[in-house]
Amino acid sequence: MSTICLQVFVSEASRHHGKLTYEWLLDTAQGLGIAGGSAFRALAGFGRHGRHDDGFFELAGELPVVVEFFVDTAMADRLLLTITEAGLKLVYAKLPAEIGITA
Repeated sequence: MSTICLQVFVSEASRHHGKLTYEWLLDTAQGLGIAGGSAFRALAGFGRHGRHDDGFFELAGELPVVVEFFVDTAMADRLLLTITEAGLKLVYAKLPAEIGITA
């Protein structure tokens, strides 16, 4: 089985159908049968909308959130298709992954 790490990038305050986008992604993935996923809020970042830091003057909701899943390629493609069909245009990364448990 080819396992990958699928990362989807959103801003923390972005919403889809009234729900925070990262929550929508987690709920959707769970509904598709994905065994687990996590959302991580960044301390700082920059991109096409400029630089954002977790500081006193930062506007709430502008920091990036990475939503991450370890899945096989077929499930990653299924989730990405579901995201596209929902009308979302999100940046993502598919990275090769090896999962294990330390002895």
